Amino acid sequence: MNRKDEKIDGKMMSIAGQKHEALKKELRRYDRLIIAYSGGLDSALLLKVAHSVLGENVLAVISDSPSIARNELQQAVSFANETGARIRVINTRELDDQNYSRNPDDRCYYCKKELYEYIGDIASEERIRYVANGTNVDDLDDYRPGLKAADEHQVVSPLKDAGLTKDDIRLVARLIGLDIWDKPASPCLASRIPYGSPVTREKLSQVEMAEEFVKSFGAREIRVRHFGGRAVLEVNPVYREIVENNLASIKREFSLLGFTETEVQDFKSGSLNQLININAKR
Repeated sequence: MNRKDEKIDGKMMSIAGQKHEALKKELRRYDRLIIAYSGGLDSALLLKVAHSVLGENVLAVISDSPSIARNELQQAVSFANETGARIRVINTRELDDQNYSRNPDDRCYYCKKELYEYIGDIASEERIRYVANGTNVDDLDDYRPGLKAADEHQVVSPLKDAGLTKDDIRLVARLIGLDIWDKPASPCLASRIPYGSPVTREKLSQVEMAEEFVKSFGAREIRVRHFGGRAVLEVNPVYREIVENNLASIKREFSLLGFTETEVQDFKSGSLNQLININAKR
């Protein structure tokens, strides 16, 4: 690293320090807090900082459902335990709701509605007034129907309210020494199924096993989009060579999982949202 890079890094870390302080200041507004926790970087950072500010007065609640990869759930619980924060794992039943399982383009609304209703019961039990999510400033520019459910349940968003973008979150996570500061985004498995195609346990399991197999070769940022018998494997170009070198094995494994055709494309976050009129849904 040359001196110019050191200056850039120094400036970025200074910004991270300011954002870190802004988040802590925001969290001090709450005496007790439940965090709707997923284990992704956003909610993980929120939990870490909230625990440093509120201690035992913060509780993480995470949903164990077929839409969450087993490996992601295990890592999320481990992170919370390492942080020292209290955590509760609940079982949501969104797949039993046809509003969710038929997979309309506002599917996420019904998922979050169910989650916040469960968390609301816990909040009443624990006598905790505030529930928080990991929404950040950048999320407001994306199509996220789950935000409507958050508004309806008066869920607060400390990351957003403190002015943190996704880049800020990575910087702050790096500043305070979180090993997951560069963890790729990992939305729920149902996001791999095109809108209008029903969400089933079988499809979610196929996607989970397919993605875990590809990741076993070292490709970190990938998605397996489920188009019936056709799997579209989206890969960050950084890992494209890994996939190409192991493509024969990947296709064999995908075939065993029930995919008769496998297509490889460059990764694009939220690519299935491009199939709907996003502007009309905002």
